[in-house]
Amino acid sequence: MIQLNEKEQKIITFFLQKEEMQSSDAHQALLDSGENISLVTVKRALSDLTEKKALEMKGAGRSSRYTLTTNGRVFADINAEKYTSVEPDKRHGFKHPNLDLFKNFPKDLFSKEETENLRELTNKYNKRSKDITDTIQKKELERLTIELSWKSSKIEGNTYTLLDTERLIKDNQLADDKTEEETQMILNHKEAFNFIYNNKELFRNLNKNNLIELHKILVKDLSVNIGFRKSLVGIAGSKYQPIDNIYQIEEAVDSLSNLISQIKNPFSKALTVLLGTSYIQPFEDGNKRTSRLVANALLLAYNCMPLSYRSINEKEYKSATLVFYELNSIIPLKKIFINQYKFAVENYNIR
Repeated sequence: MIQLNEKEQKIITFFLQKEEMQSSDAHQALLDSGENISLVTVKRALSDLTEKKALEMKGAGRSSRYTLTTNGRVFADINAEKYTSVEPDKRHGFKHPNLDLFKNFPKDLFSKEETENLRELTNKYNKRSKDITDTIQKKELERLTIELSWKSSKIEGNTYTLLDTERLIKDNQLADDKTEEETQMILNHKEAFNFIYNNKELFRNLNKNNLIELHKILVKDLSVNIGFRKSLVGIAGSKYQPIDNIYQIEEAVDSLSNLISQIKNPFSKALTVLLGTSYIQPFEDGNKRTSRLVANALLLAYNCMPLSYRSINEKEYKSATLVFYELNSIIPLKKIFINQYKFAVENYNIR
């Protein structure tokens, strides 16, 4: 991944709004923001950003202009809460999907330090899990399944409480004041997690078949069509409009699958599929649920800890997702991913 300093990040935010600028435009934007900075310093910063492949220069001399690259967008550090506090139609992000996003996407989303920390957590988890008994393993798997099913469903508006979910999964006791759809969503999460846990070898990479099969389990008996959608879907709270053509959807999934196969870092694989599946929205419903479960499937396939999302703030998660839809920045969701991975390692004991 590329790492940008504070000044470079600030310059990138201007490019997110204007897309293309000359050095004088960038200089003026910085002056208007209160920075006391010379044009020479700005030119040097633009040159550094170009060398880092966050910007691309077009033309030469006085006519030269700079545009933001995919790398520049992906690693832009966006304040998701501030960005999404603006009304959707007044935000400066994309309305239409970037069809080439996954063809140009970086193959490692984590810094060296971040990867080392995640691997250290994984080693801690693997070392601890060697000594657990079958009884503890069964209980811990059940607890993780309950908490994942509850929180992933809650992110989608399900009103089951954690206690309701525990009673449903452990004792098959339905909550009296919940809808059949809410109950089924919880049970589908349970079945989907059991499927990925027991079929880890199927998910060392992403393909159409395993993605569709997982989605099929997650939307069972919820009146959702199986397979890639053939019509437009909208995103609540966003002006972003996903691909509406099934052939382009298939091409985008193929592009994402090809990217995943080239990535070596399992954490980058999982985060990329989490971002990518929800961005493409290949199904008429259940896309974000599918993205969370398939990301867990990839983590499990590489002997890493799956995420329960138990401690996540739903609003924060949704805002981070919208930032990726509209600006292609991974940073808000990456922070959530790292925090949730640490939480999972510290709170569950499975093998």
